[in-house]
Order: sequence, then structure tokens, then C-alpha cells
Amino acid sequence: MPRHVTLRGSGDDEPPSPHRSSAAPSPGRQSSIGHPCAPSSPESAHPDQPVGLDAVRAFAAGCVTPAENPADASELPVGIGTSVGIETEWFVVDSRAVHRPVPPARTRRALDRIVGLGTGAGGPVLPGGSRLTFEPGGQLELSGPPAGLAAAVQSTAADLRLVRAALAEDGLAVVGMGVDPLRAGVRQTTASRYAAMEEHFRTGGGTSGEVMMCSTASVQVNLDLGATPAQAVERFRLAHEIGPVLTAMFAASPALAGRRTGWRSTRQAVWSGIDASRTRSVLDLPATAAVARPDDLVERWARYLLDAKLMMIADPARDVGPGEDRRFVPVTGGHTFGNWVAGRGPVERAPTLDDLSYHATTVFPPVRPRGWWELRYLDAQPGEGWRVAVAVATALLDDPIAAGGAAEACAPVARRWPAAAMLGMADEPLRLAAVRCLELAAAALRRAGCVDLAEAVDTFAERYPQRGRCPADELSERFTLIGPTGLLREEAQLCVSVA
Repeated sequence: MPRHVTLRGSGDDEPPSPHRSSAAPSPGRQSSIGHPCAPSSPESAHPDQPVGLDAVRAFAAGCVTPAENPADASELPVGIGTSVGIETEWFVVDSRAVHRPVPPARTRRALDRIVGLGTGAGGPVLPGGSRLTFEPGGQLELSGPPAGLAAAVQSTAADLRLVRAALAEDGLAVVGMGVDPLRAGVRQTTASRYAAMEEHFRTGGGTSGEVMMCSTASVQVNLDLGATPAQAVERFRLAHEIGPVLTAMFAASPALAGRRTGWRSTRQAVWSGIDASRTRSVLDLPATAAVARPDDLVERWARYLLDAKLMMIADPARDVGPGEDRRFVPVTGGHTFGNWVAGRGPVERAPTLDDLSYHATTVFPPVRPRGWWELRYLDAQPGEGWRVAVAVATALLDDPIAAGGAAEACAPVARRWPAAAMLGMADEPLRLAAVRCLELAAAALRRAGCVDLAEAVDTFAERYPQRGRCPADELSERFTLIGPTGLLREEAQLCVSVA
């Protein structure tokens, strides 16, 4: 999710460099030896250098263009062989008083007892490499380093066990759902980024913005761009085509603030209430001469960044707060980044490359280019369901056989985002596509030797899509039986039991 605030106060959605943790970098474009790299900047560009349209295009190119790979095409990996970065978000719950929000400071004190907890540039780092950060509402996030699928899942699972055990000693637990079913979200950080974000939303940035900040959680899957520009285009389009199907099958947020909402994925409904200039798909830009070709990802991403409204800007004249490296002020006048480049921005100074890099972290399309593809449409999952969500998304994008089959299965439902969020697997066309995608993913995982993940996918398929259900249906039934407090308490107990 787009709202990271590290335990020391600076967020993961800062520009990739120099704010990355060296201990736990996010996955970027892969070289022939598999090392990640951040989106490239214009030649000889300085962060404080003013930017024009050419610089915006150069920045966009660094986000969507694979690094040159000197390896022979025959040496490139076939199947599930590229890197995946896993980010899981969790609601922190006091098992004895589940209705009360848990302050991040209390969570941090509990986590400090983890043996082997390290310190990276972006915050504490767990032994398996996951970086710990907080969302503005106190949600806890684990952001793992890029690795092969099996290794990435294993390291995230190991780190999560340490987190659960440490929290349990203080009577705390983590719960996975797309939205908090009981507690009204309240911003629990004083970081200027989130104060500015909150003010932006309150003054016209979208009615759901504050809910998004403080009451939602997701599983984010970060995947390589591809080996070639043509493959990058194919992977970007496929990530969108499978989006409604994955949203529907992994929908896990039927209630918000003590009431059922009528949506299987209330989280997706929340996102739909935010300014469309920062949340719509990059593929859904209005038709113009500049974006006439659907495969011109550079022009599309550049136009998206230019057309998106500014949320906040850095104010170099203001003092920074504890743990921050800059101070932000909200933008409430509806200015776009393109306005600013053209000299019609909210301040007299011209935008810089640093401003552009930061602006790119405040736009939230369902698939975001950052030198890798961020899949942002998956609800946080109860229990160990995150493993299945990550495995399925990775298998369908990385395995050529699975990718081809998924494209065919999902093409008829590729625009059914609203139905996916509201109906989940009760929508028959989406259900049929989901069953097929899970078959393809399980087969791909077996080809890759990930037998345990394939079996988890099979179990998920039998429990949910084959029966016309998704996790939200089970959660909703339990909500009816025991209420929101009982549901949150049961989920907290279940999470402690797997620690």
C-alpha cells in the first residue's frame, strides 16, 4: 500500500534511492545476475534540478523499461524463475481489548524483543530480510527483499512467525483482512507526509481517502518488468487482465467499522472513492495523440504522472520533524504535476526531479510501474492466505504456459472490476475464470518444484472458487454469527495459534 511510515518515521514510498534499505531493497529491474536496480534518472540529472517534459519522459522510461540484459535469449529463465518481492500488511489487535486501536509505539516495543532484529536505512529489518514499517493507522507491514518465489515465501513466513510470537508475549496479534471490520481508523503518526495526505483528502482529494490511509490492508506482489521491452508490455497488460479475477477470488473485506458493506472487497470500493487521476489504470488514460499506441508504456506513464493531481510538495523552508528528512505541505487547489511543469503550479519554484520522484509515490494505479510491476489490487488475507495470493499472481505472470492460459481465460472479464469487488466468486464468469487460473497456477508451481505452494493453491480452489465463494463469504457469515468484535477476536486467536 501507498502509505508506509517506517518505525523511525520516513516512508517506503519515498523515491527508491537514496531512501531504500540496503538490507531489504524492493525488487527492481533485474540484471543478468538478478540484482535489482532502481528506475534510472536522466543523464547527469540532480535531484534538485528543475524538470521539463523531456525529464518526465526519461523518468517514466526508467520505470517501465527493462535493463539491458547481455545474456543470450536462450539463457533467460523460463517458467517461475524471476524475482518476487512480497509486502504483507496487517491490523494489530490487542487480544484482550480488540475494540481499541493499538498505538505503533506499543507494537514497536513488543517487536524490539525479537532476537536478530537489525537496523537498515529504512527501518528495522527482521532476520529473514523483511523490513518493518507502519501505516498511518497503525497497520504493520512486512516488506521482503526480492528473491525467487519459494525463497521469498519462506523468508516472509519465517519473519512473520517471529513477529507473531513477539507480539503474543504482549497480548497482541496481527489480523489479515482488506479493511478493519470493527475499529474506525485514526491517523496515529505525526509524520508531515501523512498529515499533508490527510489534509489533501479532506479538502477534495476523495471521500474515501482517510479510510484508505487508516483502515485498509493489502498483499502487494512486486514482479520483474520482463526481459525485453516487448515482454514488459505483455506482462503489464496481463497483470491488468487477471486483476478482476484475482480481486474477486481473494476478496476479504466484507465489513467496515462494525457494519457489513454489501461488498466482498470493501477495500476496492474504498479505492474507487479516491480521485481517479491517481487511482485509475494506466491503461485507461483518455485517448490523446500522445497515448494513442497502447504499447507505448513510456508515454502512458509520463502522461499519467503529468495528469495526476498533486497531493503534497516538499517545503524546504520548513523544519523537519523527528525521523524525517523533509517537510511536506498539502496541495488542495487541484493542481496537476503537468500544471507545475508548465509554470502554473501551487508554488513559484519549478518542480525538481526529487519532486517528480516523490509525486510518483502518491499515485496508486492497480498496477504501478516503479522499475518493476507493483500489483496493488489484492486484499490482505486471513491467516496464511497471503502465500496463495502471492504464488498465484507470480505463477500466472511468470510461467509462459500459465500466462497464455490466464490471458485467454480472463479476457472476457478483464473489465469487470466493480463486479469483482462487489460479488466476488458469486459472479459466474469471474468464478469460471478463477477456477481455470488456479488450475494453471498449480500446474506451473509444480513445474517449478514448488509443490507445497501448489497444494495450498489446490486447497484454496476447493474451499473457495469451486464452491462459488471467496474469503469474504466466510468472514461475512462469521460476522453475522458473532459480530465484528467476535470476528476480530477469533482472527486474532487464529493468528496467534500459527505463530
